[in-house]
Amino acid sequence: MKQYIVLVVTLGFLLTSCEDIIDVDVPTAQTRLVVEASLDWEKGTAGNEQSIALRMSTPFFDTLQNTSISGAIVTVTNENSGEVFPFSDNNDGTYSTSNFVPVLNDTYRLDILYDGETYEATETMMSVSDINDVNQSIEGGFDDELLELNLYYTDPANIENFYLIKYEVEGDLFPYLEDVSDEFVDGNEIHDFFEKDDDEEGDETPFEAGDVVNISLYGISEQYYNFIRLLIEQHGSQGDPFSSTAAQIRGNCINPSNPDNFAFGYFRVTEVDTATYVFE
Repeated sequence: MKQYIVLVVTLGFLLTSCEDIIDVDVPTAQTRLVVEASLDWEKGTAGNEQSIALRMSTPFFDTLQNTSISGAIVTVTNENSGEVFPFSDNNDGTYSTSNFVPVLNDTYRLDILYDGETYEATETMMSVSDINDVNQSIEGGFDDELLELNLYYTDPANIENFYLIKYEVEGDLFPYLEDVSDEFVDGNEIHDFFEKDDDEEGDETPFEAGDVVNISLYGISEQYYNFIRLLIEQHGSQGDPFSSTAAQIRGNCINPSNPDNFAFGYFRVTEVDTATYVFE
């Protein structure tokens, strides 16, 4: 009987100990402006309607705070023609225009004036190849028992090109991104495939008949290619104990008068071709 009582007391002590709360001081980084400025000209459209979103950065665990920014002055200037495109404040953190004029190979400058600080970024609008074909198969992926989507497009010869491919599966929370360089495939038809594994922990299931995938193929600058490639690598290595420590990745939004107070995010101007595929 005595041994039984000791065991109960010991278990009670251990269970009580597990309920102790440990407070850990998490360092908070400097609050910064976050710029979401992707001016994408979809083939076959005028490309005149564009929007930019601004907010302030938040601590990692603060997911409920609304940090959308209103009251900023936002303009985009075509540095080749001098034409200026003002973006109207929608009072919800977004700024929009219906008068933007996209011109391939022209350079554009983003200017933001907010809270006495000026931010700017420049990018050149890159062209993109047409999507030649989209189909499905079970032979070209990593697993010959799973359906995969195949994307084909032709790279222009003797021109250095960089691409971003976005696969958006209807019903999935986040898109899948791939960065592509033509370093070893210049002038050839490029084949990219997209396959989903059966991953219960990641709530990922293989493709099946009826699944819908929206595809976007962007022509991007080398500068943006280097930026997005690092972001994709860091996101893909989450949970990998052998991966390098994630580092702060700076975009192209600078603060000329106060360089230390730069903004997060990126200003890009691209041409994009799109397609939608339904698995059979």
